[in-house]
Amino acid sequence: MKQLRNLSIVLALFVCANASAVEAGDSAPAFRAFDFDGQAVEFPRSDTGATSVVIFWATWCGYCKAFMPKLEQIEADYRSRGVQVVAINAKEDGSGNPAQYIADLQFPMTAVRSGNGIARAWNVEFIPGVFVVDSNGVVAFRRPWTDLPAGEAVADLWDRQVRRALDTALE
Repeated sequence: MKQLRNLSIVLALFVCANASAVEAGDSAPAFRAFDFDGQAVEFPRSDTGATSVVIFWATWCGYCKAFMPKLEQIEADYRSRGVQVVAINAKEDGSGNPAQYIADLQFPMTAVRSGNGIARAWNVEFIPGVFVVDSNGVVAFRRPWTDLPAGEAVADLWDRQVRRALDTALE
């Protein structure tokens, strides 16, 4: 009986912890942060009404390294439709140089430094956290869990999923 009670408590905590997850259909949490040049960044920007791809990344993340080239192509393919990329550095371990990482990518995006608080507000547990947020500030897509290893296969999967969500959000 005690084990059943303990299991019930654990399940209740699990449900409560996941109840705050930002999922498709939820309003995207707003934030104010700073980019790598010290300029203020606000999200969502009410003056643009843009659909956004939001990615939480870290320099040590093999999945991020595999997906970022795909994200660069997504940005290029959807730029004319007003899509913006917002890259938020989070969960850094101190082994890399996030500013250099972003500079090396060389494609148009808003890049936020020190985004651990934002990652908590969005309930990002695993890097990369990938979201599509429509022009009304509503989450249209949140990257689901995968057991695929970092590499081309998972990058291709996320590329297809993000493009599908963007196409739907832009209809």
